[in-house]
Amino acid sequence: MRVVLLQNVVFRFFTCVVALLLVMSLPILADTRSGFVCDTLVVSGNPEYPPLLWQSDQAPGQLIGAVPAFLREIVAPLGIDVEVRDKGSWARVQRLAQLGEIDLVAGAFMTSERIGYMDYVVPPMMHLPTNVWVPKDRPFVYRHWPDLKGKQGGTLINNSFGQRFDQYAVENLMIDGVRSIDQSFLMALAERVDYVLYEKLQGRVKLGRLGLADQFVALDPPVSREGLFFAFPKRSSCNSVAFREAFMERLTLLSEQKRLDTLIEEYTVRYVGEQ
Repeated sequence: MRVVLLQNVVFRFFTCVVALLLVMSLPILADTRSGFVCDTLVVSGNPEYPPLLWQSDQAPGQLIGAVPAFLREIVAPLGIDVEVRDKGSWARVQRLAQLGEIDLVAGAFMTSERIGYMDYVVPPMMHLPTNVWVPKDRPFVYRHWPDLKGKQGGTLINNSFGQRFDQYAVENLMIDGVRSIDQSFLMALAERVDYVLYEKLQGRVKLGRLGLADQFVALDPPVSREGLFFAFPKRSSCNSVAFREAFMERLTLLSEQKRLDTLIEEYTVRYVGEQ
């Protein structure tokens, strides 16, 4: 009889402990199921990417542009705040993403290396052609990648233009990487490089701001046309399947409404006129 009573006491005690542990864990489990384990996204991206992203003169340490505005419209209904910070060069931003020291990269082409440390959100926010930019007084015949052999190019450090072209460039081309695309264009004018590799949209807007729009031309065809994605670093504490799915739904909806196109027009005017 005493043995039975003792067993009942032990069973009741064990049941109470399990129930208490379950109650204590409910908030954590709820957060995990929702995926919204953080209420603020620390975001960064390429600071040399107007009108999509650029360094703010009015708010040092921050990036502004069409993509930050688009991003806030995506996550606002999800109850998430956004801080789009200027973390330095594009190469440094990619390194911080590898370390998980930022929560979202606001605009990246897809490469096998980056897939190793980031989860890309589909669909891409847009597709961007990358062109060969040359001074108008020094054009050359360009039809495809082999026409760039033997010529000196310039672009941003650690810039990607798609997996296939990146590999071809490593094996066949001479391209200098610099911290600022302004420097690449000025090097081309000084005949230190023969061409500049840069996205067509960003190049047109950047040259307009520099007052050099009438001194360069973008050669056709583009060297590549790649999708530009939002990407969550795998090590970010904000990265979860549930949150990425909610993010994707909002991104898809706003993309169907062509909301980013409208913002690009707005921020192009703002960037070119900002002095």
